[in-house]
Amino acid sequence: MQSGARIPPDTGEDGAGMTRERLQKILASAGVTSRRKAEQLIRAGRVRVDGQVVTTMGFKIDPRHCRITVDGKPMRVDPPVYILLNKPAGYVTTRHDPQGRPTVMDLVADIRERVYPVGRLDLDSEGALLLTNDGRLTNRILHPRYQVNKTYAVIVRGRPSSRALRRLERGIRLEGRITSPARIRVVQEEARQTRVEIVIHEGRKRQVRKMFEAIGYPVLRLRRIAYGNLTLGALKPGTYRFLTKKDVKKIFSGKIPFTIKHIAD
Repeated sequence: MQSGARIPPDTGEDGAGMTRERLQKILASAGVTSRRKAEQLIRAGRVRVDGQVVTTMGFKIDPRHCRITVDGKPMRVDPPVYILLNKPAGYVTTRHDPQGRPTVMDLVADIRERVYPVGRLDLDSEGALLLTNDGRLTNRILHPRYQVNKTYAVIVRGRPSSRALRRLERGIRLEGRITSPARIRVVQEEARQTRVEIVIHEGRKRQVRKMFEAIGYPVLRLRRIAYGNLTLGALKPGTYRFLTKKDVKKIFSGKIPFTIKHIAD
């Protein structure tokens, strides 16, 4: 499969039914470079559309019907794809692992489009993981200002007190920064461990594990079970499904904050 940059769906249509977007935005959204550097590439004459050098800012095209090259290298245009994977433990959340460990991409190897994981689940963690080729979805989920909730089912060693859990609900200092408030519900208390459900919107590295370690109750098992209102449902570990527009709406509590085309309702 030919490698290439990611290009999200377009946002406006002309009278002929073609969807057009500014060239620099296409380059930036595709992950080629930042918006500002994309403008520099265009001004420098390094971008061609259908073989013609484009140096005009604001030049609009439909990337599905045009051939775009940067420094002579073609960009492949894929339709937007949104996937929910139930990640098992033992897989690294990356496209390539220098240590040769299994990656989540091994679980979606039959997908033609070049998708990327949205955020991470560490090697020992399980559960819901989104993969997409739409950079806007990734940004909306990962950027702290959008506050997309993620729900985790956690088993911790011991029986944390209500006081300890309230510390997490209020926010605690991790690596010099206070965590945002969390929602916590004790699901089941056992003799040596406790099942807890925690909802956060941040996505720091190993954050949930570090939060419970900070109050003295290390995590024994961690599963992400939902993004917003989108849950794993009956999806089995190691399997995935394509998301519909209705599914994507659930991530954002009923309203998608950007235009999505070429995806089933």
